[in-house]
Amino acid sequence: MVTVIDPQLAGVSGNMMVGALIDLGAHPERTAEVMEEAASHFGGASVEVSEVKRSGLRATHVDVRADDSLSIGYMEFLKRLERISHPGIDDEMLSMARAVFHTMAQAEATVHGLKLDEVHFHEVGAADAVADVLGAVFAYFDLNLHRDTVYTLPVAVGGGTVSGAHGRMPVPAPATAEILRGFPVTGGPVEAELATPTGAALLVNMVRGYRRFYPSMEIQATGYGAGDMDPDFPNVLRVVRGSEAVHHDTVTLLETNVDHLSGEVLGNLFESLMDAGALDVTLTPVIMKKNRPGQLIRVICRENDHEMILKHLFSETGTLGVRIFPQVHRGVLERRIMEAEVDIKGRRRARFKVGLLGSRVVNARIEYEDARRISLETGVPLRDVMEMAEKQFRDFMKDKDKE
Repeated sequence: MVTVIDPQLAGVSGNMMVGALIDLGAHPERTAEVMEEAASHFGGASVEVSEVKRSGLRATHVDVRADDSLSIGYMEFLKRLERISHPGIDDEMLSMARAVFHTMAQAEATVHGLKLDEVHFHEVGAADAVADVLGAVFAYFDLNLHRDTVYTLPVAVGGGTVSGAHGRMPVPAPATAEILRGFPVTGGPVEAELATPTGAALLVNMVRGYRRFYPSMEIQATGYGAGDMDPDFPNVLRVVRGSEAVHHDTVTLLETNVDHLSGEVLGNLFESLMDAGALDVTLTPVIMKKNRPGQLIRVICRENDHEMILKHLFSETGTLGVRIFPQVHRGVLERRIMEAEVDIKGRRRARFKVGLLGSRVVNARIEYEDARRISLETGVPLRDVMEMAEKQFRDFMKDKDKE
């Protein structure tokens, strides 16, 4: 499953996230109960879930009314967080809640030049923010979104200035800007704070990464969470869930140009990069500056492996620079090895590398070693063996679909 959090029109806040997840299908009464239990350790709060309209669009609004507003040190805050006890809250949920508050505390420490144990929560330490975070985390797990691939679209942050514990601040607030570092944002469409620190921290801890546009997907459910304001545009956070038509994963692309390596060195480089963990390596002839012939080396690798691959490229090629394209999204078919019987001068078993789109076979290729074995056994040219085997496999799958 894939889930897209869409804050590109009205931003994201804590109660908007809770509302959107309830609207998507999370249990409203249990979520509200968890929120009030969590808030009781920080002064208390009441929670009301209702259906509202924002510029004509129906949405779920979660109204959190705190009994008190606390200024509390981060370390004391964590101690109180551990006291929260509710049958609906497990260790995994508490761990995620701690991660959300750590994100906010780290942002506050960074922008104010403090150590973590010197950070005091003001607005985000109030009971309503604690309720929002625990409510959003509970709803997230209630929907099993922790098993989904979750993306965010660009975040609308608003504009102008906002008053806070540290006086007038620009929008986005410094802590919000720090939390959203590395994520795409957009200003407007109003002079108001649309993305709050609580909402931003929830967002970055819920998603795997960002997309500028919706991925190719079959939409199955949509939820809308309403903000408190009712301006002249739909002040809602949208969350969309569905099945991904084509699975996507995230890789890093590295590339460099060289014009001084021999064919032997390039051949060895190809093998050594694959051995070092590269997913794919290509060498493309190019014309470089001063009309010199050279090679464009492109390497696709997993995000966690790119530093090791980068060092390998520098040491093996002597290049002075490597271009890095992080978080490149690629569409990949589900891959499976299937075994089938083919008739090439007698019946023989062979393995096929199959690409699946859902349950439909999109392509199938016989494994090279099996094709080579059959060619040697029968005297049939390798190319003919591959063509015959793959045609028979496609016919076999068509007949199977008709059954």
